[in-house]
Amino acid sequence: MKREMTGAEMVVQALKDQGVDTVFGYPGGAVLPIYDAIFQQNDVRHILARHEQGAVHAAEGYARSTGKPGVVLVTSGPGATNAVTGLTDALLDSIPLVVLTGQVPTFMIGSDAFQEADTVGITRPCTKHNWLIKDTNDLARTIHEGFHVATTGRPGPVLIDIPKDVQFATGTYVAPKPSASRYHPPVKGDINAITELVAALETAKRPVFYTGGGVINSGPAASQLLRELVDGTGFPITSTLMGLGAYPASGKNWLGMLGMHGLYEANLAMHDCDLMICIGARFDDRITGLISAFSPNSIKAHIDIDPSSINKVIKADIPIVGDVGHVLEDTLKIWKARGRKTNAAAVGKWQAQISDWRKVNCLAYTQDKTTIRPQHALSRLQELTKDHDRYICTEVGQHQMWAAQYLGFEAPNRFMTSGGLGTMGYGFPASIGVQMAHPEALVINVAGEASWLMNMQELGTASQYRLPVKQFILNNERLGMVRQWQELLHGSRYSHSWSEALPDFVKLAEAFGAKGIICSDPADLDDAIMEMINHDGPVVFDCLVEKHENCMPMIPSGKPHNEMLLATDETSSAIQSGGAVLV
Repeated sequence: MKREMTGAEMVVQALKDQGVDTVFGYPGGAVLPIYDAIFQQNDVRHILARHEQGAVHAAEGYARSTGKPGVVLVTSGPGATNAVTGLTDALLDSIPLVVLTGQVPTFMIGSDAFQEADTVGITRPCTKHNWLIKDTNDLARTIHEGFHVATTGRPGPVLIDIPKDVQFATGTYVAPKPSASRYHPPVKGDINAITELVAALETAKRPVFYTGGGVINSGPAASQLLRELVDGTGFPITSTLMGLGAYPASGKNWLGMLGMHGLYEANLAMHDCDLMICIGARFDDRITGLISAFSPNSIKAHIDIDPSSINKVIKADIPIVGDVGHVLEDTLKIWKARGRKTNAAAVGKWQAQISDWRKVNCLAYTQDKTTIRPQHALSRLQELTKDHDRYICTEVGQHQMWAAQYLGFEAPNRFMTSGGLGTMGYGFPASIGVQMAHPEALVINVAGEASWLMNMQELGTASQYRLPVKQFILNNERLGMVRQWQELLHGSRYSHSWSEALPDFVKLAEAFGAKGIICSDPADLDDAIMEMINHDGPVVFDCLVEKHENCMPMIPSGKPHNEMLLATDETSSAIQSGGAVLV
């Protein structure tokens, strides 16, 4: 049914019709008509962030933990430009967002008006698609199209720029009609290619599944199909940072994460396999290492919804364009119809080889009685929270890699982190978005003190909305990953990687009405973590850890997977001074 209403009212009605219950944003002059329309209804709640970047990251956390698109509303000019980092982050990590920005009135565009910016031009490279609305009658249809584009095919962020006069003007509202869109990327994979993949599964001697965020983006059914295929074939499986949780960390075929800070057994399996099945991943440089030496002797299958990802970095011998869930469903059907065959004897030998690699125990560490090692802090966090309804966010740096190594994820949509862009400041606002979506869950942001300070202002948001988010800061008073690279690659010349004016995090938390906890003694760590868990409001946990700990294993930049640096107990002192074990 068509109805007459103002552009501002259309925005709110479109959000309702799209099933939106939460919008993250920050008001300004160019969006005040929309904010007035929000004020006059109760179906869509608005969460006031303290910075537009924080609003976008919060929407990312909401989207990634629910599978639904995140929605953001910000004003023109600096409101839009402050959103650019979050948009780029979402684009690289394939996160569905719909960002609505205000714009100066249409008749003032191009006049350098107050808070005017070329938002469409600025955001074209960091969105899946964007629009500038010039006619109120086009507004509702465009918003509906925006939701369709953001969530269809490879997910991503879209932006709709709405001039202020369009918001005031009256037009005709139209309800969503998905069939009206011209954007319908294929979801079914080529059956001949899938049959070729099944034939490879049947004969492979040293296979490995390599999975990414595309499995999670495809929905819960894709993760279930993946688990069925892995358990049915008995093949080992590894994952990118973005794919953690698609296959359970407790699963018998789980190798752990691969890549630059991946596990020894995962990286060697990738290097020595004869069949590599990439599912919903894009061969990021942090995964491939030296491209010319990446999985050098394997047949390479690549399943991806985005045709531009196929052969972009690594040539695929068996390319399959399609939605992961549909392709896995067809793969299982064909594999079962052909008798569920694998080269069981050879795969058994392969698993025995992997078991030998596991004995290296690449994540082993020694905890003394004086200083908390970051690995120990996360091991205890894992043990004390694993039975909770738990969601983990991270900032970016060493702590992010330690979280991926030491925290186990049994289900998809439980781990929110910035992968492709590596955005410091992501985790705290993302945890706010996750907590809004899951108010009864335990939401923890694993942070470094430097990353966390980049969006610390969102403590105001957490306190205002009484969100019990837990900020678990591994405080080494360093830009940890920068310092590690300076140690290993730049002769221990620590150029501007030390933080010499850090706040008292306990007092900072209390200033915002949150609880602050500090812990430096390993003997007190468990009690302090439990105090954090049991507090019913927001917590900032300042965990003082070893200042010069390196994150290992590590594939040095430009090296292949079988040339990893390993930290061992015998060489820990050498590593502290810049040495490492080359395997």
